[in-house]
Order: sequence, then C-alpha cells, then structure tokens
Amino acid sequence: MRTPLLILAAILLSSTLYARAPNYIVIFCDDLGYGDLGCYGSKKNRTPRIDQLAAEGMRFTDFYSSSPVCTPSRSSLMTGCYARRVGMHEDFTGHWVLIPRSRRGLNPKELTVAEALKEKGYATICIGKWHLGDQPQHLPTAHGFDEYYGIPYSNDMQSARRGDPPLPLVDEKTVIEAPADQATLTQRYTRRAVEFIEKNKARPFFLYLPHTFPHLPLFASKDFHGKSANGRYGDSVEEIDWSTGQILDCLDRLKLSNDTVVIFTSDNGSNGRHGGSNAPLSGAKGSTMEGGMRVPMIARWPGRIAAGSTCKELSSTMDFLPTFATISEAKLSGAKIDGFDISPLLLGKENATSPYEVFYYYRRRQLQAIRWGDWKWHLPLEKTHPNWTTPKATGRGRPGKLYNLAKDLREKNNVLKDNSDVIKEMRKLAKQAVSSIGNDAAGGSEARPALTLDTSAPLVLKKK
Repeated sequence: MRTPLLILAAILLSSTLYARAPNYIVIFCDDLGYGDLGCYGSKKNRTPRIDQLAAEGMRFTDFYSSSPVCTPSRSSLMTGCYARRVGMHEDFTGHWVLIPRSRRGLNPKELTVAEALKEKGYATICIGKWHLGDQPQHLPTAHGFDEYYGIPYSNDMQSARRGDPPLPLVDEKTVIEAPADQATLTQRYTRRAVEFIEKNKARPFFLYLPHTFPHLPLFASKDFHGKSANGRYGDSVEEIDWSTGQILDCLDRLKLSNDTVVIFTSDNGSNGRHGGSNAPLSGAKGSTMEGGMRVPMIARWPGRIAAGSTCKELSSTMDFLPTFATISEAKLSGAKIDGFDISPLLLGKENATSPYEVFYYYRRRQLQAIRWGDWKWHLPLEKTHPNWTTPKATGRGRPGKLYNLAKDLREKNNVLKDNSDVIKEMRKLAKQAVSSIGNDAAGGSEARPALTLDTSAPLVLKKK
C-alpha cells in the first residue's frame, strides 16, 4: 500500500502547490540584441542577475519578435497577433512606428494580455515605454491596465521641428514631468515595480515592464554611468540587470518566487551601434535578417520550468497571450490570433515541439521573409521598405534567397537553386499570408483595423 499512498500524496501536493493562479512579470527591453547578455555569449556586458534568471529557468534560442521595430512588436505581445492583423503595422504616412500626436493606436476591441488576466481577478500595471498610441483613448489604462507609469513612445521622439512636445513622463493619463529625466527612468521604473508587487502580494498580478533602454539615446543613472566596459550601452544594460535583480529579490523577500512566471525578452534586435550585439546572427534592428527579429528570451517559474534548461523550438512574443490564458484559465475573445499556447514547451512536456508550421517576417507593411522548419526564404522583392537591400547603383529590388538556418545561422550560403521543392511550398505559404493578413497595399481578408481618431493633441505638462 505504500506506493499508492505516495502517489496519492504527490497528486494532492501538486494540486494544492499551484492552486493559486501564478503572477506574471514580463520584462521587455527596447533594442536589446541577441548577443547582449552573458548567458547569450556577451563578454562585454555584465549581466549576473539575468544570467542567474536563465540558470534558474529556461533559455530560448529560437525566439522571435514579430517585427524588427517598436510599435508592431509591442502590438503583437499585447494581442497575440501579427501587427498587420490588428492594423498596427506601418501605415502609408511613411513612419516606421507611431509618432507623437498620432491619431492611430491599438483598437480597444482587441483583447490584450492585461484584459484577459484582469477578468480573472489580476491586478495589472504597465511601467515603461508603451508606444501603441499616445492619445488618452490609446494609453494602457484603456487596454486593461489598472495603472500606467512611463513614457508613451520612444525616448528619441522630441522633434520640435515636427511639433513634438518635450518627452512626457506619464502617470495614468497625466504628464508629471516634461522632459522626462531619462537618466533616472530605469531606477524609477524599478521602484514603481517593487511597490506594485508589495501592494498586490496577496492577489495575482501582471506586471508589464517595457524598459526605455537600450534604445538610443542612451542614459544611465549616476550609479551606473561610466561603470561598464562597453560605454553607455553597457551602462544601460547593466542597470537593467540591476533592475531585474531588484525585482527578483522582492519576489524572494515576499516568498512569491515559486508563484511567479518571470519572462525576460526584447522587442527586436539591437541596431548594432554604440556597443549593441546580435552575435552570432547577421542583420540588425529594422531588418528581417535573424539579427533583426530573433531575440533573447528567458522564462523562470521555479518548480514548473526546469532550471538550467534550453528550448530550441520556434516561438514568439505572440505566444504570451494564449499561454498565460491557458495557464490561468482565462478566456480569449474568439477573434483570430497568430500566437500559440507554448506551455508544453515551458513545462518540458515530453515530445513537445513548436506549434508553428510557418513564421512570417514582416517589415513595416511588407512580407519580406518566411521560416518553415529550418528553411528561411527571403522573398524576391521589386522594392523594399525602405530600400535597405536595394543596390544603390541599380535601384533594383533584391533577388530571392534561401537559407537553412540549422546549417547556416548567419544566412551566408544561398541554396535556393538546389531546393525548388522548398520554394514551391514557400510560395503557397506566402499566398496564405497575403490572403489572410495582407502585404504592402493589399489588405488581408482577416485583418482588423486600428483605432484612428478624428483629432489628436500632444500630451503636455499642465502648468501649475
């Protein structure tokens, strides 16, 4: 009888140990490259707390942002969709991302991670860079977040010539500082995050922390400025590492670590300047080469995600919504999404594989590449947006190229001529994407619009 009793005890223990829905913390860096962390090979940036996070959890090698630039990638994390599906890709005004005073923003009809979890009783907060619309109807508090503290768009958007106001620091919907003191942002974000965790320690919570850095221009507080071996870039990365440690220490102090899923990732690759690295990948932010969209991702959930594990299966930021919904038994809206529940990968289920048959690389409004298994096809394009691949001397577009990422991670050996059968399948997959999601000026049959307002106004600091 001893063995059955032990089995019964184990079952009862497992059913009560995680009876409470887990908390979720998503730390989302801005322009952090694949090779910028120690646990991903960096020899320049000191990231001991993030490396510890990887040692205590799972490190992903084939994890993607849905876009190589800010606004589209953030819309995908929130909605589980390619940006084109929810109207948050680059429009026809010529801007890569949303700019201050944009009339366009995330549609409130789209279900966000925050809204799904809030329905299950979660406390929710967004701390940091939002970049899905800066009008009151577009801010985080209109998309399921109880609280918002941060900057509404990129920290380089202060063009007086364009009519931009000084960079606003926003609390809920009110500008509390303009221009924001960028050198203190990471520390203030961290302080607000710890306060939120302490305030909500007795209930499930979702903390979304989209850092301002290491997006240019680079800043760090006096405690980190000039202290790294990698210039200001390293300073900002090492301060983010400190911030991560403060949050992890808070969880330990409150005995919440075992009840909290911590995710650390980036919105796209590094631009490769000022010390950023996407090594060993080719390409950078803004491109659909691997360095533009393959990003570091670490997930920790003690007792559920195996410590020191590595996942080599393809997954993306679009998977957070359906995965969190599955784990917490939250409802999805029923609208078409592109992400998948990757909890089998996170929890190390036997024979778990990537749920993706195909992954699409959109750059601005254009489908530029497709991954199918280990194959990656860069589509032949008459024109690219912008012409980053177009030879200046000829003005022509680019030819198609095919790479096997398992053998050629740096995308150097074009094997297109020897794999006509692969290209035949790729063309079918491209046709499906164009039909459903859209491409260039062609709209997709299953695409949905963003919310575009009749008027817009800058967020400005009210005079006292």
